[in-house]
Amino acid sequence: MLKIVVGGQINKKEIHDFIEKFFDGNVELAIKNDLDAVTAMKAGQFDYYVGACNTGGGGALAMAMALLGRNNCQTISMPGKISSDEEIKAAVDAGKIAFGFTAQHAEAVLPVLLTALNEKNK
Repeated sequence: MLKIVVGGQINKKEIHDFIEKFFDGNVELAIKNDLDAVTAMKAGQFDYYVGACNTGGGGALAMAMALLGRNNCQTISMPGKISSDEEIKAAVDAGKIAFGFTAQHAEAVLPVLLTALNEKNK
């Protein structure tokens, strides 16, 4: 079962609920502030981090980049640019574990991201 922690600066509850519904409850989920979320990731309590902010990279991923390393993080949407399905899948396949996006793109990027994470972890 995938273990996903929701951080970021905005819409945490909405993102949590979207993920829970997507997996029909078959996912371990938590909402935490950024520092606690990333600390839990480093401790191995969660497999993946997702977070939203207004830029897709700043408030969504700053703490993850600082503590997990930039090479483990990927912005999958930002104002004016949504990563393609292929780009999102490639980030998952490359081993990225923390994903940031703009909240208004959640319904566009989360299904692609969650499907890729699920496929990778079967």
